[in-house]
Amino acid sequence: MKNIIALLILIIAAPLTAQTGLPPAPLANTQLDDPAKEAEARALMDELRCLKCQSQSIADSNAPMAGDMRSQVRERIAAGQTPEQVRSWLVERYGNWVTYDPPVTAATWPLWIAPVLLIIIALWLARGRFRRKGKD
Repeated sequence: MKNIIALLILIIAAPLTAQTGLPPAPLANTQLDDPAKEAEARALMDELRCLKCQSQSIADSNAPMAGDMRSQVRERIAAGQTPEQVRSWLVERYGNWVTYDPPVTAATWPLWIAPVLLIIIALWLARGRFRRKGKD
């Protein structure tokens, strides 16, 4: 009975560990021939977030989706697009979340202002706390 349960667990868990059988995108792991264009592509890849890993840039991620994005970046840079044009295209396709430096918009301004407000509040509370200790 234990063997059957172990076998069922392995059968169910096997797809969770499976990798895609597709080959990597053409330029996922191949540098461009022009060193200047490759440097532009690498700089941009360091600024773009892997949508699967979420905490790594596409330059550092081994996820298949990151490889596809690296290939797209290199293809577009090789075709003559500027890094800003490629970034705009990726943001249009995947949203502002794909970049580590999202623009300040009505939806994101609270995220930009919250740290400043928290520091001001902490300083105000600390000032009151220290002032009270001085009077004692």
